[in-house]
Amino acid sequence: MRDAVRYPVSLFALWLRQEAFVDLRLQYRDLPNIISLLRLLAVMPVLYLLLEREFGWALLLFVAAGFSDGLDGFLAKHYGWQSHLGGILDPLADKVLLVACFLVLGALALIPAWLVSAVVFRDLLIVGGAVFYNYRVEEVEAAPILVSKLNTVLQILLIVLVIMDAGPIPLPEWVIRTLIWSCLTTVIVSGSQYVWIWSRKAARKGWKEH
Repeated sequence: MRDAVRYPVSLFALWLRQEAFVDLRLQYRDLPNIISLLRLLAVMPVLYLLLEREFGWALLLFVAAGFSDGLDGFLAKHYGWQSHLGGILDPLADKVLLVACFLVLGALALIPAWLVSAVVFRDLLIVGGAVFYNYRVEEVEAAPILVSKLNTVLQILLIVLVIMDAGPIPLPEWVIRTLIWSCLTTVIVSGSQYVWIWSRKAARKGWKEH
């Protein structure tokens, strides 16, 4: 009688352990998305610290956000935890953080207004072009070009050095000036390349029939 009771109890305990493991694995798979979401939520504190001219703390939080970008990418690729949501959240968090920092640093006169305008215009051009292409031609397959990746790196570096210069570590003027012009150059080149590449693809594929 005791064995008859023990057997179903053992089966139930085994099932419970398996279910708990599956739930835990699902939670682990969500880690990259959670990190991306936290980076998106960190945008407002970074902006607040910049506006309050707490540049040391703003720099620390911005760098932490940058580290989280590398971390969620590593987890997603190394463990196969990619997801459709992650494919949206990760670049969205990156772009919102960069553009928002450019806007605030421009408002504080730490970055030239014309560079901020160029950066925002390029992003709007790319997003608008992608939406139009997706609607009128075919589904867009995101494929960042080399110059665009370089532009992202330069934007991040410019934000970091501008915050450093405004706060804890003053830098030579030529360093910031060189980065500003390098950033503008890659903004223009990458934006022009995207227009050229996707215009040719659209001409080759033709318009969708509606």
